[in-house]
Amino acid sequence: MENWREIAGTPELRYAEDLRAVLQDRECHCRGPVYSMYRDLAATTEDREWMASLAIRFDITCIPPATLCGEWVKTKGHYHPENFAGLGYPEIYQVFEGEAHYLLQKRDLSEVILVEAGEGDTVVVPPGFGHVTINPGQRELVMANLVSGEFSSEYGFYEAHQGAAYYELSDGRLEKNPQYPSLPHPIRVQAAAFLPGSPFRGPLYDLVMERDRRLECLNHPERFGEFFSRAG
Repeated sequence: MENWREIAGTPELRYAEDLRAVLQDRECHCRGPVYSMYRDLAATTEDREWMASLAIRFDITCIPPATLCGEWVKTKGHYHPENFAGLGYPEIYQVFEGEAHYLLQKRDLSEVILVEAGEGDTVVVPPGFGHVTINPGQRELVMANLVSGEFSSEYGFYEAHQGAAYYELSDGRLEKNPQYPSLPHPIRVQAAAFLPGSPFRGPLYDLVMERDRRLECLNHPERFGEFFSRAG
């Protein structure tokens, strides 16, 4: 969606104070807005109605480059609840500008994966994974996402554990969060090599314009297991 800035309206802001509970340094004195979230965007009324019929929404998040008391700037982190079939709701991200690290952790903490993405890359968060988005670069990160509108994100686990399983520090190191008693070593993977079964590779909003029914996977991942298959 090239014209998203023209239709975005007023963003919801996330402040440094909102992130303090998930920072490595809880005494961090950073203040002020950290990133902006534009929710439920649509290029046309018809697009909005079609997304509503599938109970999905299209969002854009802008994360300027920054550090927060030694960490790269990041989102708060959350899990998705399970749908009626017992699978967590997935989510599809695409980087429009800049670069992103998607730090994924399985709900049972058996896997921690850092997915590295650049402009044009698409990353699918599979069912059962919580996720944090990190801007490790010197440019603003602008990313879009398609997600179900049928649930509210769960932030409590990340807040209770002072963030994700690992912190990405501004020198590029991943440092284990001591609030987690036992963790696997994090796996780093490029976006193109993650979830090779995913069909979502082109411009993300084209899926809406083309009325692509494969987006039903966002509410019914149990019907599209091949989209979430892992390499190897």
